Amino acid sequence: MSDTKNTATAKSARRRSRELAMQGVYQWRLSGEDIGAIEQMTRDEKSLGRYDSEFYSDLLRGVLNRIEILTEAIAPHLDRPVNDLSPVEYSVLLLGAYELAHHPEIPYRVIINEEVELAKTFGGSDGHKFVNGVLDKLAATLRSDEVRGA
Repeated sequence: MSDTKNTATAKSARRRSRELAMQGVYQWRLSGEDIGAIEQMTRDEKSLGRYDSEFYSDLLRGVLNRIEILTEAIAPHLDRPVNDLSPVEYSVLLLGAYELAHHPEIPYRVIINEEVELAKTFGGSDGHKFVNGVLDKLAATLRSDEVRGA
């Protein structure tokens, strides 16, 4: 019974970490603020709930330190120029691309599902469908063996 509870707690902490990282990437996109300052503001906030701070830092720093590479990875799968993406769609796609490329221990379907949920929560009405399509194509490129075997 405690294993189930720990798994559920870990899942919700990871989901919260993704939310915070997405918000940090969004904040960076709009303000151009320093990664360290964004991360510190998050850590200073007292009402964030339970989150995995290591995973959060990995996502935030991983995305923002590889922004050009990740943008190049998603661009071929877009139906419009990157600059035409909403800040939420762009942030979610960057997170998904980073996780697909740098977290092979997380199944690609889990990553896509988590990013779709972020798009549903923070994005426009049909943004989640767009995110799903782009990340599905990206997964086929970055994790072809896993996608074929699924």
